[in-house]
Amino acid sequence: MVPSYTIFHKDDQTFSSIWTEFSTCFPKFHHSYLQDIEEYGNVKGFLTKENTPPNALSISAVPWVSFSGFNLNINKTSNYLLPIITIDKFFTEEGKTMLPISFQAHHAVCDGYHASIFMHEVQEMADRCQEWLTTDDG
Repeated sequence: MVPSYTIFHKDDQTFSSIWTEFSTCFPKFHHSYLQDIEEYGNVKGFLTKENTPPNALSISAVPWVSFSGFNLNINKTSNYLLPIITIDKFFTEEGKTMLPISFQAHHAVCDGYHASIFMHEVQEMADRCQEWLTTDDG
């Protein structure tokens, strides 16, 4: 899935939403992400990079605070069925960097079992992040 994420504008405390084409090769994806940040990082508006692909995965960060849960209320008349991932402020504990993640999914398309598979896969990727940074095959 293609990640869609917000960019924070420090000068006026507003956000803009952009997306980056996904690649299983992390260095390639990271390069594309940096290019998108360069091109759209200072553009203000709600959806500043046009043509968001269908089924884009919403990823948001709230790095100013720590939390143990996060809930976004999507319009009840909407048929929005995609998951939303929110990360909060990272911290160090026992020499490890910890990054709490909130995963919100509509129960019509995902239950606890599937959510747990997703979270385990995220943890596996985090455990291997140094490999991802140094290889070309992601």
